[in-house]
Amino acid sequence: MKHRSTKDVVEDLRRDGRLIEVTDPVDPHLEMAEIQRRVYARGGPGILFSNVVGSRFPMASNLFGSIEQARFLFRDTLEAVRRLIELKLDPGAFPRRPFRYAGVPWTALHALPRSVSKGPVMKNRCGVSDLPQLKSWPDDGGAFVTLPQVLSADPNAPNQLMRANLGMYRIQLSGNDYDTDREVGLHYQIHRGIGVHHRAALDCGEPLRVAITIGGAPAMTLAAVMPLPEGLTELTFAGALAGRRIPMIRGDHAPLYADADFAIVGTIDPSQNKTEGPFGDHLGYYSLKHPFPLMKVEHVWHRDGAIMPFTVVGRPPQEDTTFGQLIHELTDPVIPTVIPGVNAVHAADAAGVHPLLLAIGSERYMPFLERQEPQELLTQANAILGNGQLSLAKYLWITDDPTNSLDIHDIEAFFQHMLQRVDWRRDLHFQTRTTIDTLDYTGHGLNRGSKVVIAATGEPQRELATELPADFSLPAGYSQPRVVMPGVLAIQSPPYRSEASRDDASELSQCLHDSDSLRGVMIITMVDDSPFASASLRNWLWTTFTRSNPALDVSGVAASTLDKHWGCEGPLIIDARVKPWHAPALIEDPQVTAKVDARAARGGPLAPFL
Repeated sequence: MKHRSTKDVVEDLRRDGRLIEVTDPVDPHLEMAEIQRRVYARGGPGILFSNVVGSRFPMASNLFGSIEQARFLFRDTLEAVRRLIELKLDPGAFPRRPFRYAGVPWTALHALPRSVSKGPVMKNRCGVSDLPQLKSWPDDGGAFVTLPQVLSADPNAPNQLMRANLGMYRIQLSGNDYDTDREVGLHYQIHRGIGVHHRAALDCGEPLRVAITIGGAPAMTLAAVMPLPEGLTELTFAGALAGRRIPMIRGDHAPLYADADFAIVGTIDPSQNKTEGPFGDHLGYYSLKHPFPLMKVEHVWHRDGAIMPFTVVGRPPQEDTTFGQLIHELTDPVIPTVIPGVNAVHAADAAGVHPLLLAIGSERYMPFLERQEPQELLTQANAILGNGQLSLAKYLWITDDPTNSLDIHDIEAFFQHMLQRVDWRRDLHFQTRTTIDTLDYTGHGLNRGSKVVIAATGEPQRELATELPADFSLPAGYSQPRVVMPGVLAIQSPPYRSEASRDDASELSQCLHDSDSLRGVMIITMVDDSPFASASLRNWLWTTFTRSNPALDVSGVAASTLDKHWGCEGPLIIDARVKPWHAPALIEDPQVTAKVDARAARGGPLAPFL
């Protein structure tokens, strides 16, 4: 099925029994997002909201509600894209298996965008305020577009489609000081492709042409979040996945996706910012108000029968988890060709993706050493942290797998493998005062924080503790120690009140310094709620890696510094308490929760999923 519009997607899902239509009024102010979160959490189907309060346009969500549903949408092209990737990895496979790869040239042809003079998206005009005004969380700064396709033209080659950048950068439609219908806000990070165009526009002293499109083929949505190398336009990937060349309208504006449902077209003055946010983001916290670029709106267009697709982000898993799963399926085979020696990487969704990255590398060059210790793994770790979006990783855990038995997606098994081998005196490598994810507030300023690489190799050195020792004791104010998984404890600790609270980890370390009961305990996590943090691996990952800054919050028992290298003899201590400068966690509005509860009680097609 070669979808050309969101309506095509909706009808495709409906025919296969993968869609529910809601015909009674639903408010895009918080109610719609609450419904989406519940339906996704219960494994529900796609949803079409055909009666949107305050707007004449329908809305659709949960279109990528599961990995199975995403594979269904791309059922006609996914295998062809996989074979294209296989051939990229091994060009010599074509003569060996010509029948398997017979369709690859056709797929490659579809990867090329094509220029058109007009398209369905330009059929009708409206204003920004006519669009559905989706607000997902109570303290969001206004209405946002949550599945945008942002196309920017290279200022040095504005008419070259192969130089265009496609990304998914959030769009604020209303609120703050934006001039209604004339300005919208864009939030994009310094590591993204549009940042290169922004810099070029500054150097040229001219506005940056931008087109925000919404809807159309789902391939465009996935392409907008695909981590492709800089200089390779996402439009080529979208064409291969869509099974047809992506039609792009060129004119006195940025390249415009012709088949989109909606388009907001204008320019960015790269020297001008306005306050954007807050916004409930995918780490499970709000990203706060900050100055970000704004677009001067020139046109707002929509196609006949336009439907606004949307998603809701928050603490994982949410619908965007599916994007990550599909991206892993497609890109995992490519990793060894992009970063030599690295066999697999996995951004942990439960930890908010960027805070925690796992990697399997290789130790190929020093097999003759009697004592194995990480060497080539450190070279590979540096390559990972220098590669595109992987550079946003805050904690990078890397090991090798000589027996090819380690599943990088089995996070608990991966941690046990590493904790059996790691030497805290040697295997911690910090980068301080560096850039981190814009959405991460654990650092010491916007985009500013630290990273740590944990590298381990060799044979297992220990058995991991699976229960609390009988003689385990804690200082006053610490309580409820819980085993999270073998080798890892969570301890309820005093609330972090001020700078003086930084000494709490030292107090805990000193108390445990002479304890023989810590054998097999490798990580102690200081948390505000140890029953919650230890209730599941997912809770521990989210708590630990979204609430800690490696340089500030990692300490250990019997710590020392040798030649500027920090390490510890005993367990690593990670202070994962909420700090005063952290962004607040996302919490639903009680009135909206009650409203959706009442909707569930009334019955109807949504009720089983609410």
